[in-house]
Amino acid sequence: MNLKGKTAIITGAAAGIGEATVKLLAREGTNVVCNDISESGLRVVKDIQSTGGEAIFVRGDISDEGFVQQLVSDTIEKYNQLDILVNNAGIVIPGRVDNTSSEDWNRTMEVNVRGVYLVSRFAIPHLRKTQGVIINVASAVALMGAKDRAAYTASKGALVALTRAMAVDHMDDKIRVNCICPGTTDTPSLKDRLAKLPNPEAARKQFIERQPLKRFGQSEEIAGGILYLVQAEFCTGTCLSVDGGMAI
Repeated sequence: MNLKGKTAIITGAAAGIGEATVKLLAREGTNVVCNDISESGLRVVKDIQSTGGEAIFVRGDISDEGFVQQLVSDTIEKYNQLDILVNNAGIVIPGRVDNTSSEDWNRTMEVNVRGVYLVSRFAIPHLRKTQGVIINVASAVALMGAKDRAAYTASKGALVALTRAMAVDHMDDKIRVNCICPGTTDTPSLKDRLAKLPNPEAARKQFIERQPLKRFGQSEEIAGGILYLVQAEFCTGTCLSVDGGMAI
């Protein structure tokens, strides 16, 4: 698939996997609509524009239905079409079932599951017109489980199931729906989580040790997997693991 002149919405685009993905798609000639709750998305857009790429930033919370409607509306108003949706925004709140508060559980599901539902819901009428593609960013833990990540694991497992349901539902619309399952990736959000632990360096080594390849993934490696799924016209309902062997 030639991506020149296509239009993509990428949520969670201000850093990490989202930032790497928007920059990669922009280099392929895609008009990118960067969404994030953080103003840092403005920096990403300026980076893209400085190298001749086409990008806009729409700040807001994807768990807010009114905002999501506006996000899609702004995209269509600016570019007149939507071809690609990358549902990347997500949060991680550590905890087991017995020590996760209802508030933390609900917030995780609001962003990681409801957010994907909402953006997809309002994007699909436009993706029908372009026979577009949706990529959901899940996680290796959806396939294997992880200690102290009950809400996060459940939310990402839901995305794997939702991806397959959507792929079946929208086959006749010629909309492909795939997901990617990254392993532990060296992102700013990971650094922030490690910094809050009593011994960040020991925790970092622990995280690396659970990776069979004995290193973290890089955001650009995950973005490469997302680009593959965007362009792979014979793939739908696929869950691509880019996890350094973590889920083996």
